[in-house]
Amino acid sequence: MKTVMQKVLCLLLLSLASAMAWSQACPDKNIQYWQAFPPGGESDLSARHQQAVLKKKCAAIETIVQYKAGAGGALMWSQMNSLPNDGLNIVGVNLPHIVFQPIEGQVQYKTSDVTPVYWFHYTPDLLVVPSTSPIKTFAEFVAAAQKDPGKLSLGGSGLNSANHAAHERLNATFKIKTIYVPFKGTGDMTTSVLGAQVDGAMTYTTFALVNSTRVRALAIAIEKRHPLLPDVPTFKELGVNWIDGAYRGIGVPKSTPPEARKRLSDLWATLNNDPEMKDLASKNGFELVNIGVEQMDAFMRERTQLYTEGAARLGLGKK
Repeated sequence: MKTVMQKVLCLLLLSLASAMAWSQACPDKNIQYWQAFPPGGESDLSARHQQAVLKKKCAAIETIVQYKAGAGGALMWSQMNSLPNDGLNIVGVNLPHIVFQPIEGQVQYKTSDVTPVYWFHYTPDLLVVPSTSPIKTFAEFVAAAQKDPGKLSLGGSGLNSANHAAHERLNATFKIKTIYVPFKGTGDMTTSVLGAQVDGAMTYTTFALVNSTRVRALAIAIEKRHPLLPDVPTFKELGVNWIDGAYRGIGVPKSTPPEARKRLSDLWATLNNDPEMKDLASKNGFELVNIGVEQMDAFMRERTQLYTEGAARLGLGKK
């Protein structure tokens, strides 16, 4: 059994190791962090968490969050290669969006034009209705949709996005017809859902947690029930092997040198493993993942194949 002194020494050593890791990772100039969605959504919340922790750990620099929203993120992603390739301009990127949108063919970029350097978290798909809705359970939702096909409307973030794909999957899996209403981002969608201007939303865990008193979650696409949403059944419990959602990460202009990409990847790895970041993620429904430049090619090949097959099954891109 460790003595009190040994425990204190271990904590001091861990603290010293953490401080050394941060001192090596911190950039020497400000970071321009570009967001493809409006303020108020999951991507913005993630960026603000990262901004706050980076400021505490790298006090000499600022992380300046900027927004260029439009076309479900495609406006920013089609322009990211025109940004300076200095390793200080980074762009929030999302899966499956950057695979689905080019398949649809209405955007000005290809998946290969986007250069991710780190995927930092994942948010499971989640079906919600306003708390004022007469629908109390997933079974009641399906029954209502079957009774009046095409009557129920569900909001989501963007076209050919994770929310859009989840909506199409919901309809196909449960043999129902609901209407998808795309918004620029989750922030824009919130007012319509809370005001019952739409009947619900195909969204993520974060939305249900932030609006816990104003929405009712009906089902979640995760392996086991979420500890912060213990009363919400998983789709697996409902008889469907549905475990999916949206990945979020950072990307850079394609011309960014490999050494600059590696520095950013290492910085985000240090950030993602910081205790404060882990705590913020847990409280807000984010599932942290750590996919850096070393794993990137294999990960992107696997996800691109998976989402391409999913797009074909769901009919995305068909005219």
